[in-house]
Amino acid sequence: MTQPVGIALLGAGNVGGGVLQALERGADRYAARVGRPLEVRRVLVRDTSRKRTGLARRVITDSLDVVLEDDAVRIVVEVMGGEQPAFEHIRRALESGRHVVTANKEVMAKHGGELLRCASAHSVRLLYEASVGGGIPIISPLSRDLLANEITGVTAIINGTTNFMLTAMAQQGSDYADVLAEAQRLGYAEPDPTADVEGIDASYKLAILCGLAFHVDVTPTDVMRAGITGLTARDFRYARELGYAIKLLASGRLIDGELVATVQPAFVALSEPLARVDGVLNAVQVEGDLVGRVLFEGPGAGPMPTASAVLADVLDVARDLVAGRPPAENIAYRRVRVRPASKVTSRFYMRVTVADQAGVLARIATILGKQDISIASVIQFETDPDAGTAELVITTHATPGGKLEAAVRQIQALPVVNEVGNVLPMVGG
Repeated sequence: MTQPVGIALLGAGNVGGGVLQALERGADRYAARVGRPLEVRRVLVRDTSRKRTGLARRVITDSLDVVLEDDAVRIVVEVMGGEQPAFEHIRRALESGRHVVTANKEVMAKHGGELLRCASAHSVRLLYEASVGGGIPIISPLSRDLLANEITGVTAIINGTTNFMLTAMAQQGSDYADVLAEAQRLGYAEPDPTADVEGIDASYKLAILCGLAFHVDVTPTDVMRAGITGLTARDFRYARELGYAIKLLASGRLIDGELVATVQPAFVALSEPLARVDGVLNAVQVEGDLVGRVLFEGPGAGPMPTASAVLADVLDVARDLVAGRPPAENIAYRRVRVRPASKVTSRFYMRVTVADQAGVLARIATILGKQDISIASVIQFETDPDAGTAELVITTHATPGGKLEAAVRQIQALPVVNEVGNVLPMVGG
């Protein structure tokens, strides 16, 4: 009888359940592709007393020691989520000589370099395709298919919850609080949406993408981050009239040897492919010197899309095991300097509520001019006669962020300025 390839699953929640379901449904197909059957030997869970349909009682355990004592387990699949105990479990599995497949963006973003070095030291593989784009294949293309390219930039929409919310705000004319409530009702947003709406989830994923794209050791603390909570229906109305969409963009570039990595809401010209990525879809745009621009788009979350990415990695490892091929070497990452936000250049949109009187624009323009900031356009979109105010929308030509911040502080101090609303970078157009 052909010896199966033994698998242990750490976690049996939504994603783990999706992996188990897919393994059962595709058993014959996977066996044919690998050359041997895949056998789930152990499933690590927190609560062993809970009844789990389709799982034999003998495979369920709450002890990692039990998993690692099973010599038939060759591949460990971690789908627990969270930083701990997942990080320690992955490290111990690698040190025990097991190959590991993980969907854990937080662990890979914070500890990916360390774990990849651990895998190399123990001659095993650590694969993590599902940690960034769910069902979108992006890790493998960056680490293999695009390896001949000098990657110059990665720009992505990599959080389905916020993309759903921003799409709803644009299409329905709703404010943030209303679309958040809708996203929670539909199950797209968690009861505590902080990780999504403040860009934390996207910063984890961007750190992983930048590491692969630029071969540098990036952590989430290297990513400049801003969330979507301050956006209003007015911003979306003005964006549409200017020919832009608003997206939470995760962007990474190497400029003169320094990393610029940002997660922030941005005006994206409607001519840009990413402007048309709506709803819960995710997309990653990669720019290479040989291939030009390549866009990967698809479902970025959910049990089955994530299971698809997890199982692609499992099958990759299993085929190498059956063929007796040695594990591929992990690329050595180096630390990189992070360029300060003050030196990052962009075009900007700025919304300002001012007293509706003569000379206000001239005073604002004088401040911008003293900071060497060139105005691209100024439009007075609406007035409130009762309050005696008007709303100005100003767009600038490319300018360093530090100069704009200095100008905004001075503009806010003007007695004729009621409020400087959102200040957002502009992409394309």
